[in-house]
Amino acid sequence: MKLAIHGGEPVRTEPFPSGKDIGAEELALVTEVIESKRLCLHGGEKVPLFEARFAEHYGVRHCTASTSGTSALHVAVGGINPNPGDEIITAPITDMGTIVAILAQNCIPVFADIDPDTYNVSPASISERITDRTAAIMPVHLFGNPCDMDAIMRIAREHNLHVIEDTSQSYGTMYRGRRAGTIGDIGSFSLQQSKHITTGDGGLTITDDDALGERIHLFANKGWPNYSALGAREYRIFGFCYRMTELTAAVGLAQLPKLDRITAGFNWAGDLLTEKLQGIPGIQPPITTPGGVHTYWHYALRVDEQELGMSNVEFARACVAEGAPCGAGYIGCPIYMYEALRKKNIYGDTLFPFDSKEYGSGHEVPYEEGYCPEAERALNEMASLHVNQYFTEKDIQDMADIVHKVAEHARD
Repeated sequence: MKLAIHGGEPVRTEPFPSGKDIGAEELALVTEVIESKRLCLHGGEKVPLFEARFAEHYGVRHCTASTSGTSALHVAVGGINPNPGDEIITAPITDMGTIVAILAQNCIPVFADIDPDTYNVSPASISERITDRTAAIMPVHLFGNPCDMDAIMRIAREHNLHVIEDTSQSYGTMYRGRRAGTIGDIGSFSLQQSKHITTGDGGLTITDDDALGERIHLFANKGWPNYSALGAREYRIFGFCYRMTELTAAVGLAQLPKLDRITAGFNWAGDLLTEKLQGIPGIQPPITTPGGVHTYWHYALRVDEQELGMSNVEFARACVAEGAPCGAGYIGCPIYMYEALRKKNIYGDTLFPFDSKEYGSGHEVPYEEGYCPEAERALNEMASLHVNQYFTEKDIQDMADIVHKVAEHARD
């Protein structure tokens, strides 16, 4: 049987299941907000209720809702209050939002290389990148696969560093019986449209530390501690206006009860697909971190071009022709190789904060090819399929059949 991309019959002609579990529950709560005529956090009740329920769901004492996953990370960095010129070590395969949160506080992003099996940041590489300016580690639980948090926490405690977990893609992800986002000092989540649960855009920052919880709350509200107190307002610290709206929180309140069912569906579909893709020459299904529960925001395969006889780009195109949602890579290259970072031109025509007196001489971060070779290699070999909570066993079998067919005919 010829590949569809070469004129053969595709394995599947009907679309795979997609979409979001959004409907009557969200509409009812949004309608309540509209009828209340209170759309802002000030005077409303939905935002504090959403914060309280999310904190309860994750078993922590503090949650601050904000406008996006990027803002959730920014208030986390603001929460630890680093000095300008401090370094924060993070992952080279991530969204720019991770890096914005660091640079927005005039800190320096430092990138540790990845574990080639999991694509997550390597604890060994983190250790190699620590300097006298390091203030924090920001591991990214990529695609729903947990980082090796035991090792990362050991490194952090040894060097007295904060840990901010970027859990934007990892609702429901577990590591040795603990929820991702609750293991470090702070966890940050995204509610953007593509995530397991969504409010369109929005963010959540959680912590079990009272001092961090208070500062995060202040930082997201221009330093203003009490939205409803009588009398003159006050500003206790410098902060930003990242307040979530009542409309957004209403959608979040309706989404939250669905979260465990949704992530369980992703986990079931991804694990079953992995079972069905074992042993294909040139194709490596996702490898879950030992002790972890993967929630497969993306289902990332590794394509060995030499063994398969087909590049990751060719593989993705062939899978699409057979009817599967598939893409090559994730970001086109490690985040430090994009012009916005590579030239270190963040503010105006300056090199600030990289050339600031606060950063000091003797520090140089090489945003160039070869900085994280495992990450560079992985992105050149990655292909991403997509599963979700709506998949049936037949859907999984069809997707597996597509991968098997493409792999078997790759050398044709």
